Amino acid sequence: MTSSAMPPAAPAPNPASSLEVPPTGPVTAPLATPAATQAAPGTPMIAIDNVSKWYGDFQVLTNCTTATRKGEVVVVCGPSGSGKSTLIKCVNALEPFQKGQITVDGTQVANRKTNLPKLRSRVGMVFQHFELFPHLTITDNLSLAQRKVLGRGKDEAVAKGLALLERVGLKAHAHKFPGQLSGGQQQRVAIARALAMNPIVMLFDEPTSALDPEMVGEVLDVMVELAREGMTMMVVTHEMGFARKVANRVIFMDKGEIVEDAHKEDFFGSPRSERAQQFLSRILSH
Repeated sequence: MTSSAMPPAAPAPNPASSLEVPPTGPVTAPLATPAATQAAPGTPMIAIDNVSKWYGDFQVLTNCTTATRKGEVVVVCGPSGSGKSTLIKCVNALEPFQKGQITVDGTQVANRKTNLPKLRSRVGMVFQHFELFPHLTITDNLSLAQRKVLGRGKDEAVAKGLALLERVGLKAHAHKFPGQLSGGQQQRVAIARALAMNPIVMLFDEPTSALDPEMVGEVLDVMVELAREGMTMMVVTHEMGFARKVANRVIFMDKGEIVEDAHKEDFFGSPRSERAQQFLSRILSH
């Protein structure tokens, strides 16, 4: 990350089309329910174009450019403090950025006319620390956003939530509260909650870093299944085994910059930058 003065103002983005809430439809067996998209054929599902971000005078992202196409799984890795989590949070406007442009399915994230609640209903987000409501049952955690954001009826929202809980192996815990579940179970609930919104994209911000080693596998198994079903995913993680197994591409970041953006075979087989070589030699040696 570098320190430089923030520009006086960001370029004004072009108007974006209004977002449509995806059809709910009947609950089906796969974890990921296909949702209608607006992007033209060949258009990236997520496009990050020359994005820079500052905290005051401190620059945390520098001219980041990459794209994720429908059905791709992109792993974002790098040392702590490299800007990985900040970048992924910019995708659904949880973090503002001062320069560049991000589009999701053709909708400009930073456009003032963009309906952010609708955008976020289509972009599932799974955080490091679960972010479940501790005072609500698991069923209520899964149904609340469906009812408030998508306007689903209670019965439909509960049915959708229970079906997804069954898919992640937790239907028997539907009546419990988050504090009664293990960390791995809570993270699987968080994934089910995001999927209940019928997202077109899933973002994962270090979903296993707060878990005990024995619980990591149960969360990664759900993510692997999602990838195999064709869900578009951006995953910030240090789990290189997961990256090797399911990623299409790997983005390596350092000091707020995208240093490498390569197919996984190229990244793990012959990383171009010395910094990526150092990172892999350290993380793969344990």
